[in-house]
Amino acid sequence: MKTNVSFVSEFVILGLSTRPELQTLLFIIFLIIYIVTLTGNLIILLLTSIDPGLNIPMYYFLGLLSFLDICFTSTTIPRMLNSYVSRSNTISYDKCAAQLFIYTWLGSIELLLLTVMAYDRYIAIGKPLRYVTIMNKRLCINVTIVISILGCLNSIVNTYFTFRLPFCDDNKINHFFCEIMPLLMLACGDTYLNEIALFTADVILGMICFLLTCISYVFIISTIMKIRSAEGKLKAFSTCASHIFIVSMYYGAIIFIYIRPKSSISLDKDKIVSALYAVITPTLNPIIYSLRNKEVKEAFKRVTKRLVSHSVQQAPAM
Repeated sequence: MKTNVSFVSEFVILGLSTRPELQTLLFIIFLIIYIVTLTGNLIILLLTSIDPGLNIPMYYFLGLLSFLDICFTSTTIPRMLNSYVSRSNTISYDKCAAQLFIYTWLGSIELLLLTVMAYDRYIAIGKPLRYVTIMNKRLCINVTIVISILGCLNSIVNTYFTFRLPFCDDNKINHFFCEIMPLLMLACGDTYLNEIALFTADVILGMICFLLTCISYVFIISTIMKIRSAEGKLKAFSTCASHIFIVSMYYGAIIFIYIRPKSSISLDKDKIVSALYAVITPTLNPIIYSLRNKEVKEAFKRVTKRLVSHSVQQAPAM
């Protein structure tokens, strides 16, 4: 039990490593990751926004996922890069609270969105003739609003309960950004309400979303198995393979970090796993969805051709 009541006004983020000789290497690695993430997700966002061939709900949600991934990584990586350049690891109390709120909000939305995308794939494969009718534009917009509100409510609750706690003598966050678990380890007050809030979020956002995703894929697999041709089965499964891979990585990391006994928590391991779903997964999303998706690749060719043609037309005559 911490007894020093000299409350902190700022925190020190220790990062992935405190070894000075690794700072330059980590800066280069995360700068490359951030550039790749921004480039890949911006391309997906652009394609799903302007190409008529991708004007279906599946690609609306894919574009939304790319938008979330851009915001998600921009919440953590730029500040990390700045700390490597400035050699300053401090963050103010208010900025830490803001980072936690935004990160938790975006993470909650993404979790809900992956569940919606699983349902979307079920409708596309199980009810193809009614797909456009069921997953209409109005439903997609309403779903976006609902999951944004639910994510915001979860973030408000967890941010409030985290920063209502007193932080006393120790202000060193053993992580690469302001995360809930490392902050709770620093608190010198009773964290019982925080544990209840986290458990509730785990059950509602974690377990229920996971269960709904599994149910969607049970129906999807059942439908695919009824397809007679091997080519038809392969084509149907290929539309889901990318989503299954991302969901597996995302839930695997979340279960490891949040859904386990408090006595088994290791912050050194947690921040490595956090990097998997907070940094690596957003980088892989556009690569996986584009490389495995013929329609996205065709849309990229069409948009590129259109842009090149427009540039040639706009070029001044010699």
